[in-house]
Amino acid sequence: MHTIVERELELKLVLSPERSIPVPARLTYRTEDPYAVHITFHITSDAPVYWTFARDLLVEGVFRPCGQGDVRIWPTKVDGNHVICVALTSPDGNALLEVPSAAVAVWVERTLRVVPPGTETARLGIDEGLAELLAPLPADDLWMSDPWPSDESQDGEN
Repeated sequence: MHTIVERELELKLVLSPERSIPVPARLTYRTEDPYAVHITFHITSDAPVYWTFARDLLVEGVFRPCGQGDVRIWPTKVDGNHVICVALTSPDGNALLEVPSAAVAVWVERTLRVVPPGTETARLGIDEGLAELLAPLPADDLWMSDPWPSDESQDGEN
């Protein structure tokens, strides 16, 4: 059975030090994809924007700066409030988002209770998949028959 842990929340898209706009979003964690977290941004476009990155990155980012490249996360204080900053980089542009620390921490804790760190691999079903691939096939007359029958005619003609 697969479990999904979701949280709707409002992030702030930072446009400048003085200006930000609210962006509704959904954090999603799926036990069938145990190493990843998914964020769906519901912006004013025709289609939502999806980002996926390592759960470990978000777990660490709650406590200290981490990440490099496309996703960077760090805790900070803005106007006296504890927030998590998420910097996203893509070929389409860059975004700096602020998320309330408490909301992220509670959601991350829920994902860690569902799939504790170090147990992710067991959720992937790798051992079961390999066993199925390597299992001997049942005897099959077609499988066991000669794939290259003789060219000799059955009735003796050449």
